[in-house]
Amino acid sequence: MSIKDLYPLAEKAPDCVKTPTGKSLADITLDAVLAGDVTVADLAITPEALHLQAEIALAGGRHTLAENFHRASELVTIPQEVIMETYEMLRPGRADRKTLHAQAEVLRSTYQAELLAKFIEEAAVAYERRGIFAKRY
Repeated sequence: MSIKDLYPLAEKAPDCVKTPTGKSLADITLDAVLAGDVTVADLAITPEALHLQAEIALAGGRHTLAENFHRASELVTIPQEVIMETYEMLRPGRADRKTLHAQAEVLRSTYQAELLAKFIEEAAVAYERRGIFAKRY
């Protein structure tokens, strides 16, 4: 069986997927939810599941999708406030090159999010080239 044959994971390889709390997909049932045995933390995706999805995408020739899954695997460990702060900085006219590079370094050093940091740095180069750093309002 090739890695492409694992898609969709929930149907073809459910044993490969665990929740952040270590539950298997088989543990996530309506009865378990009603009994209080499943919490919101059990419903989040893990970096491992996203990496596996990336490998499946790569095997299917979907390189850009694979890159997105790998970046997403870094996002799941970053607090929501930091994600929203970074998103706001990426909106046109909201931050300058220095600010974006500083945020990339925070992602890299605090959260070990190397792929996201590179993505932010690439955005800074593109923003500078296209004049997006200029204040719009």
